Amino acid sequence: MQQKISLKLLPSEAADDAAIKTLIAKTASKKLSAVTGYLIHKKSIDARGKTIWVNLTLNAFIDEPFEQRESQQFNFQDVRNAEKKVVIIGAGPAGLFAALQLIELGIKPILLERGKDVRARRRDLAILNKEGIVNPDSNYCFGEGGAGTYSDGKLYTRSNKRGNIDRILNLFVYFGAEEKILYEAHPHIGTNKLPAIITAMRQKIEDCGGDFLFEKKVVDFILSNEKIKAAKTADGNLFEGNAFILATGHSAHDIFELLHRKKILIEAKPFALGVRVEHPQSLIDSAQYHSAARGEYLPPAAYSLVQQVNGRGVFSFCMCPGGIIAPAATTPGQLVVNGWSPSKRNNPYANSGMVVQVELDDVVRKKIINTASELAMLQFQQHVEEKAFAAGGGNFVAPAQRLVDFSKGKLSNNLPGCSYQPGLKAAPLNEVLPDFIYNALAQGFIAFGKKIKGFYTNDAVVVGTESRTSSPVRIPRHAETLTHPQINNLYPCAEGAGYAGGIVSAAMDGERVAHQLAKVLMG
Repeated sequence: MQQKISLKLLPSEAADDAAIKTLIAKTASKKLSAVTGYLIHKKSIDARGKTIWVNLTLNAFIDEPFEQRESQQFNFQDVRNAEKKVVIIGAGPAGLFAALQLIELGIKPILLERGKDVRARRRDLAILNKEGIVNPDSNYCFGEGGAGTYSDGKLYTRSNKRGNIDRILNLFVYFGAEEKILYEAHPHIGTNKLPAIITAMRQKIEDCGGDFLFEKKVVDFILSNEKIKAAKTADGNLFEGNAFILATGHSAHDIFELLHRKKILIEAKPFALGVRVEHPQSLIDSAQYHSAARGEYLPPAAYSLVQQVNGRGVFSFCMCPGGIIAPAATTPGQLVVNGWSPSKRNNPYANSGMVVQVELDDVVRKKIINTASELAMLQFQQHVEEKAFAAGGGNFVAPAQRLVDFSKGKLSNNLPGCSYQPGLKAAPLNEVLPDFIYNALAQGFIAFGKKIKGFYTNDAVVVGTESRTSSPVRIPRHAETLTHPQINNLYPCAEGAGYAGGIVSAAMDGERVAHQLAKVLMG
């Protein structure tokens, strides 16, 4: 028989197959020889007390042969000669998963990606990190796989009402991800492993007859009778389709400006802005695991923090244990940082975005931007990034302060070691950040120090700026049809349109849009 069993184990026991089988036998009141195997359904770590526990929910095979986890099957079709074609602008998670869903539904996708493939993209990242030269179309945000490919690969989401999370995770496994992402509480692939998975997705799309085109930056839309007739790329080519999915990500500022010029409705959208904070990973481990050393059976510790400061939320974002801070700029003269972790999360530092929610009223009322236009939040974001670039002195050197110095408004005499490869320059970040953001962060850090022992320390460094948490523009769409209110074959999608926040939620939104437009195209 098969029996669902929940176990509470020490980390050493959870890493020992024999120990798990022994506990299964004890829980089921069976002999050890009766336990033929087990499949884990959920795994989480409980570090709230002095003793760390690993919680497992599993399916135990008792007195019957063990069967491996059944792989989910997908019905990818040959769409070379499909009657219906959909142009997808952007090959991030939303675009990729939309394309795969369309292929299953018998529709040919044509993906237009402004950047390069993952291999060529890596060379551009190396130039950015080492020489301070950014390619506006091939960087941490643009290129095959989108921002998620080279910024961590965290797959955790709370957006379970937006789509089928299990299907998304199973698709990642189908294309090469480790099976453990199906059951871990906070699944993570790692920047070092994602490129091969993204490449496998592209190969499947092409094998099925879809078109996947690189260095095809969309610069115009040809409109006719409230529809897009074709997308025009920078090289002068026109791409026609029955429908168009706009999945360009939160940093495609030129797309927002294009829509604005063509009087296609967009809206200013609130977002969060702040800094990256980096601690020694050993400090975070010690605080979270209540011991001097982490131990060999536990992963590098993470944290999640939130604090209200004068009615304004301050919170951690995209926390990266054993991670690296990276230059995520897409334009010369603008500085933005992000974080990522390799699959083993084995770097000596832990970093996280620490951000403050920004509303349109904040920007206009304080006269940071003089007009409440649709692009006001985008202009505010660019304004802060330009100040950060200037404060760093160029070449994407980042302005920084030790954490306690930051909260006290003191310029640091020197800076600790940091994972940010282009380098740091001691600078007063209160002159980079608007006062309402700086003051909220300064007080928030003090409060976080009371929640995590050792957090409020000058051994930590604050790096400016974390400003691409989400899109500063929303591209509206009808709730039912998912089409734009003015253009009835345009489907705004995922992060760039303001409807997702992360790899999984973007992938789910891509699938949702593809499924909806298929209903229209296929009758």
